[in-house]
Amino acid sequence: MIAQFDGFEVSKIHSGDAWKICDLVVSNSERLKRYFPSTLAQNLNPTLSQLYVEKKVKEFQQKQEFIFTLKNSNNRELVGIIGIKELDWEKKQGEFAYCIGYANEGQGLTSKAVKALLIYAFTTLGLETLQIISHKDNLASVKVAENCKFNWIRTLENEFTPVGEQPIDMELYEAYIGRFEKNK
Repeated sequence: MIAQFDGFEVSKIHSGDAWKICDLVVSNSERLKRYFPSTLAQNLNPTLSQLYVEKKVKEFQQKQEFIFTLKNSNNRELVGIIGIKELDWEKKQGEFAYCIGYANEGQGLTSKAVKALLIYAFTTLGLETLQIISHKDNLASVKVAENCKFNWIRTLENEFTPVGEQPIDMELYEAYIGRFEKNK
């Protein structure tokens, strides 16, 4: 376990997570289809989710991408997924991606999980810069960036193309280890 707060815990993805990830993704498919089409497509049924989890566990071990789960500590229900992706080990940089189920949105859980993983990324993984890239209208994601003291850097023009849509601008936020250490 990486962190625990408010009856929830953040842990590394493991082989037993496939069914829970499938359930979370399928039950939240409407909210995931725009910004997480690949994750959605890879978890539409338990067999696909098992392949996804096996791949992500291997990527975690190989330091290619880090996927974490956010679970209710009491009933073990998976309520969210947080990833550190787009890793550049020369720059010591990565990007957060996260989603939370409808039932647990608006409780600050994603912000608390990202804060815990920020510490983990800086102290355990050795990263020095973490990014969040979000659309300006994705107010919940922007709020996570703000709650976690990420700085808005700039607008990335035509950065992301949702399935069946034209490219859209995204906002880049960053957190740095130096600023983190000052605020500890």
